[in-house]
Amino acid sequence: MQTDIIVAALSLIGTLTGSLGGILVSSRLTNYRLEQLERKVDRHNRFAERMPVVEEQLKNTERRLTELENDR
Repeated sequence: MQTDIIVAALSLIGTLTGSLGGILVSSRLTNYRLEQLERKVDRHNRFAERMPVVEEQLKNTERRLTELENDR
């Protein structure tokens, strides 16, 4: 009877250890992936901030080219 209790207690400890370990590893992986996603979003936001500047420069360049073509 006592061996049954010892085996059950060891099984409980093993199950709890495995479950907690899996939860910790999963949590770390989730945090890592969130950090990577935040970096990608930051890069995209910087790109989105620069695009209006590039578009304005392109408009100016097109206008200057049109002026040069008209001067010919």
